[in-house]
Amino acid sequence: MPPIAQPAQPAPRWPIDNLPIEEVLRSQGIQPVSSLKDLAYPDLWDSDEEYAEFLADLYASRQADVG
Repeated sequence: MPPIAQPAQPAPRWPIDNLPIEEVLRSQGIQPVSSLKDLAYPDLWDSDEEYAEFLADLYASRQADVG
């Protein structure tokens, strides 16, 4: 059986491996966050009850991981 030829350089794992991160971000249209208000989503919960249910479930899941 003839030996298997090895590539001169390993192939990149992802197409973006050889690009600077700034170029990757720019190509994806990602802009820096200039304010925490940019991350706010005021209408995330339909009601206070839905928000309270989410928090209760979150706290319960965290306690389950501790226990």
